[in-house]
Amino acid sequence: MTKLMLSLHVIAAIVAIGPVTVAASMFPPAARRAAADPSDARHGAVLRSLHRTCRVYALVGIAVPVFGFATAGMLGVTGDPWVVVSIALTGAAAGVLALVVLPGQERVLAGASVARLGMYTGAFNLLWATVTVLMIIRPGSTTSV
Repeated sequence: MTKLMLSLHVIAAIVAIGPVTVAASMFPPAARRAAADPSDARHGAVLRSLHRTCRVYALVGIAVPVFGFATAGMLGVTGDPWVVVSIALTGAAAGVLALVVLPGQERVLAGASVARLGMYTGAFNLLWATVTVLMIIRPGSTTSV
């Protein structure tokens, strides 16, 4: 059962977190192109599509920590430092996405400047990359899954 839960955790991460990080990363450059050429309506459609992708996959991404907690519980590693740090970084990434990136995208769609959105998106992506590395390296872990 542990291997099934771990598999679901990894699949959820790939299916949910991958698209939101890519779409979020594509949004700032697309917004700059839209600002440079406001007469082209395709830019707005691209921005709306990227924002919708981010919103939908952010919700789907809730499955990642759910399966992660289940896996950690089955392995008895919930209190291990690498898991605790991963949980904290996952929470930080979710906070950056929900409180900064998505509202920033909405402001851009409403006509505001794209300033600093790329930086916050990069921070979001860096947090997820760090969690991924921790999940692979598992510093101090004694489990072998």
